[in-house]
Amino acid sequence: MRPLVEAFFDHVTGTVSYVVYDEPKGRAAIIDPVLAYEPKSGRTATAPADCLIRFVQKAELTLDWILETHAHADHLSAAQYIKASLGGKVAIGERIRQVQAVFKGLLNLGRDFRQDGSQFDHLFHEDETFVIGRLQGKAWLVPGHTPADMAYEIGDAIFVGDTLFMPDVGTARCDFPGGDAHMLYHSIQKLLSLPDQTRLFVCHDYPPDGRPASWETTVGEQRQHNIHVGNNKDEAAFVAIRKERDSGLDMPTLIWPSIQVNIRAGELPAAESNGLNYLKIPVNAI
Repeated sequence: MRPLVEAFFDHVTGTVSYVVYDEPKGRAAIIDPVLAYEPKSGRTATAPADCLIRFVQKAELTLDWILETHAHADHLSAAQYIKASLGGKVAIGERIRQVQAVFKGLLNLGRDFRQDGSQFDHLFHEDETFVIGRLQGKAWLVPGHTPADMAYEIGDAIFVGDTLFMPDVGTARCDFPGGDAHMLYHSIQKLLSLPDQTRLFVCHDYPPDGRPASWETTVGEQRQHNIHVGNNKDEAAFVAIRKERDSGLDMPTLIWPSIQVNIRAGELPAAESNGLNYLKIPVNAI
């Protein structure tokens, strides 16, 4: 089947969230929802997630899944906020446990933090299948940006997470803990082995000046035009490009707030004795 796809672009973080559904008044999944966060004040806001909720409600859809492609480092997940409003199971790849273990150490989270993935309702293993109403889905393991990245094949479309960006932007960075440019190259080749007409939906867009934000491309377009992997670039050339580019990138503004929330499936850290939630910022950690 060809899923119906509604995209929502968050201009602050460059993130694209999706509502994917089988038919009007049917069953749906939300992919990579955003909870706004203002780092100067430490305040969250629900406006990006509210747009998703309003769409689902207006379209009279039933939400089955809230799918995370990975533990994002550039935005906080609104998974729990959406689940409280619409239901659905919050899911991510099973290798989230590796990411939790790394950041449990970096953030000194203590014994109370579980690194078994149990904060999520479901952990996908590689090639696991699932359904969204009449739609068939499959979870793809696509490590490289992080060791735990997933892409989701739904009908004739694949939601590629942080692997490929639009062809004129290239590919995802690989310099986070556990990232690996060689792994990302092989993950991308899995995606590019599909038929040319396969629709790909990216998780982020950082458009060059003069181009509006975009998020839908095809395997054929990526093979021909992607500035990092197009025209049959080999692994050595890609790794060299990626390493050079990553060496000049700043860390994302929201990396520490995002990671602490996202490894908890979108929950803030537990409130302390004064009723307030706190986020840690380790000094000189990465």
